[in-house]
Amino acid sequence: MRKGIEGKMTQQRFVTKEDVFRWMEEGCASGIQPGLERMNWALERLGHPERRLKFIHIAGTNGKGSTAAMIAQVLRKAGYSTGMFISPYVTEWNERISVDGRPIPDSSFVRWAEHLRPLVEEMDREVGKPTPFEFWTLLALCYFAREAVPWFVVWEAGLGGRFDSTNVVFPLVSVITNIGLDHIHLLGSTLGEIAAEKAGIIKPGVPVVSGTENPDAIRVIEERAKENKSDLYLLHRDFQAETLESGPGGQRFRFGNVYRTLSDLQLPLAGEHQVKNAAVALMTLELLRQFYATVLEDEDIRAGLSATVWPGRLEKAADEPDIWLDGAHNREAARALAESVRAIRRSHTYDRLHLMLAVSADKEVDEIIKPLLPLADSVVVTRADISRALPVEQLAEAVRRAAPEIRLQKAPTAAEGLRCLREEAGNGDMILVTGSLFLVSEVRNMLMTNKEQGW
Repeated sequence: MRKGIEGKMTQQRFVTKEDVFRWMEEGCASGIQPGLERMNWALERLGHPERRLKFIHIAGTNGKGSTAAMIAQVLRKAGYSTGMFISPYVTEWNERISVDGRPIPDSSFVRWAEHLRPLVEEMDREVGKPTPFEFWTLLALCYFAREAVPWFVVWEAGLGGRFDSTNVVFPLVSVITNIGLDHIHLLGSTLGEIAAEKAGIIKPGVPVVSGTENPDAIRVIEERAKENKSDLYLLHRDFQAETLESGPGGQRFRFGNVYRTLSDLQLPLAGEHQVKNAAVALMTLELLRQFYATVLEDEDIRAGLSATVWPGRLEKAADEPDIWLDGAHNREAARALAESVRAIRRSHTYDRLHLMLAVSADKEVDEIIKPLLPLADSVVVTRADISRALPVEQLAEAVRRAAPEIRLQKAPTAAEGLRCLREEAGNGDMILVTGSLFLVSEVRNMLMTNKEQGW
């Protein structure tokens, strides 16, 4: 055992995941604390488990999870054991860490948390407590490197990139899905400043794939790639995707790059933005095929894409009335969602659209609601069950300012909001739940539970 994690435990051992969660409330620091000092300190004492793994590192403002899911599905269909590290979760807490679609077992989570606890206690004395996300990152690295041992790990950044706790790995490919205005209090107030943070995941000589379309952001990413002598592959320049058919049930598209063209690809995810995410995923897979001897047949690619599911991202979760879920939590995501809803309503006529909203207090509320309110006939504002949720009354005031004539209801909880909407909506209406992935997670779990109980 490495120096720093020796000695007898003075506390009762963890038995359940709840034991770990309770301990994390005291053992981990609160809030976001950018920087890699704590991670590097811990990894040195753990013997650098990250050096045993092959990563595809993904950063970006939106689309990280969808892109990660597509890459992982194709690799699995090709026969490669594939780990995923994502955040936040939508369905179950342990889907943050998974291998081949199977979330980390409770027993493994508890065991690795127990393994890390003395290290965390020493860390507190030496360099400060880790944040909860840093603890999750360390646990994922231990689990992947020393227990599950997948062939690839699809590794999603949390916040930003340069100082994100995931940025301690040296990947096979770096991926930047896109750049938008989000977390401006931490990452910067311009797309160029935010791009500089995301581009911090670029490593010397490691190829980069990006779906970024903003010229200022592209310029920053190009400069960073050039500094690191990293080949950069850009959407619309080095690879393309053309939508051939689109509907609520998914899309058919064509993909091309300098190496080959793939036609008539099927993607079961709705929204034009998902075709762009698919293009980024396919270009990333192409680099694995070209430069890292990864065997990917066309049928693996087709099967992986067609099997991709990503809960809570423009997901139809119930019928009569149709309930759609999407965790659009920033300006770019809300604009993309608005375009997708227009497309859905063109292909499937609804009588009315009812919007259910919750937003975190650190978000640009006006920018999130502005693209969506013109589509809605009524709005229910509520709050997700998290400490940083924007109070219901403040969200209601923002909606009144933006759309004073709209029918508005306030609900103290997501459950109450869902009840209000179901009373309001007819079978021919559409309900859209959005603004926060935490809200989407709550509502989705309620809907899935109701389905299981036959409600």
